[in-house]
Amino acid sequence: MQTAKTKEIQIVVNGVSRFVPGEITLAGLLAFLDILPDRVAVEVNGTIVKKQDWVDSSIGAGAKLEIVQFVGGG
Repeated sequence: MQTAKTKEIQIVVNGVSRFVPGEITLAGLLAFLDILPDRVAVEVNGTIVKKQDWVDSSIGAGAKLEIVQFVGGG
C-alpha cells in the first residue's frame, strides 16, 4: 500500500527545496502553492513556460522552478 508520502517528489522553487504531489502539472503546482496565476511568470529548468502550456506541463522530480510575481504600482 502506498502512502501519500511515497507519492511526493522533491523540487526546488525559488531556491527553496520542497516536497509536492508526484503527478502534478505546472498549473496544479501553482494552485498547490496558493499562487494566483494571473500575474506570474514561470521558468522550469531554465526555460520559460508559456501560460497556455501550464495545464499540460508536468513537473518532474528534481525540477528547478523560478516563479516571479508581477507587482503593479507607480
